Parts: sequence; C-alpha cells; structure tokens
Amino acid sequence: QVQLVASGGGLVQAGGSLRLSCAASRTIFSISVMGWYRQGSGEQRELVATITSSGSTNYGDSVKGRFTISRDNAENTVYLQMNSLKPEDTADYYCNAEPEAYPGYHYWGQGTQITVSS
Repeated sequence: QVQLVASGGGLVQAGGSLRLSCAASRTIFSISVMGWYRQGSGEQRELVATITSSGSTNYGDSVKGRFTISRDNAENTVYLQMNSLKPEDTADYYCNAEPEAYPGYHYWGQGTQITVSS
C-alpha cells in the first residue's frame, strides 16, 4: 500500500520560514518523481516543486528562489524548505509521487495547511 504522510504545516508571519516533510512508502519513493503541489481557497491545485529520483528539480514560477525541494533517499522522505513566505503562499500543500515509469499517474498524500499572515 502506498503511503505519503506529510507534516510541518502551520501558521507563520510573512517573511518567515517553514519546512514541510513527506515520508513515503519505500516501494514508491525510489521510483518516483516526488513533488509538492498546493491549492489555495477557491483556486486550482498548482505545482510548487518536483524532484526526480536522480535529484533534478523543477519549481513553479511563484516560488523560484524562495523554496527548495530536496529528498533523502535513505529515509524515503522529501522536504520543502520555504523561505521568505508571503501571504499568497497560504494554501493546503500536498505531497505527490509520480512513478517515473508511469508519467501522469499520481499518488497523493493528505494536505497540510500553511497560513502566512501579513
């Protein structure tokens, strides 16, 4: 059974930092592009960042230069370090696994809420 368990959300002031973690089942972690997506109230889900099994990263335009995605392959965990947070970063953040052999097929974790106050 595939499991993605996210943690680390919360309330932070604008300009502050948070780190999200997502622990994944070993079977899916090692073969997947891991990523974070977010969905604000009344908005569509959008890409935040992804990282391939070999460490290549991709970021949404709104977070480039502020957020950093990383993965610990020994711990089957993906991280999202978020710096210089803005009120518009307020959203539910979702961990995602997309097997590299099956692009377009996604596993989702539960959302973790981040609220950035101004």
